[in-house]
Amino acid sequence: MIAPRMDRPASEDELRFIEDFALMLVEGGMPRMPARVFACVLAEDSGKLTAQELASRLQVSPAAISGAVRYLAQARLLLRGRDPGSRSDHYRLSEDDHWYESMMERGRLLERFEQSTARGADLLGENRPAGRRLRETQEFFAFLRQELPLMMDRWHASRARG
Repeated sequence: MIAPRMDRPASEDELRFIEDFALMLVEGGMPRMPARVFACVLAEDSGKLTAQELASRLQVSPAAISGAVRYLAQARLLLRGRDPGSRSDHYRLSEDDHWYESMMERGRLLERFEQSTARGADLLGENRPAGRRLRETQEFFAFLRQELPLMMDRWHASRARG
């Protein structure tokens, strides 16, 4: 097991990477503080940090960390845990594949989008342009939801091949 850095400050290059990667996550739709927190944990050798360590490294308030880790836990990108004998929770990457977990959570969201747009299409009727758009949107979400597990299976097979 890799030992955590404890309170060793991140280097300037590490901080630059964290901010650059976080910015890309923001451009992809993730809120800024969760993006910074995720990038920080991802760049940590142990794959886990406490809220205090995150606040210190990112130079933000503990309240900012609290909201960010809640978001990341809901997205299944971080898990909350506690080491035996510790008084502090830590936030860590999934021991499996954190991207896989997050994408599968998106599959559940796609199902909700699909159901909602189907109701809208039924309500408006396909004889109206808005109803047809909603039906096409529903079909798109259905397609993504069906393809996602297959794509994730191919990812696991690819990882297994090395």
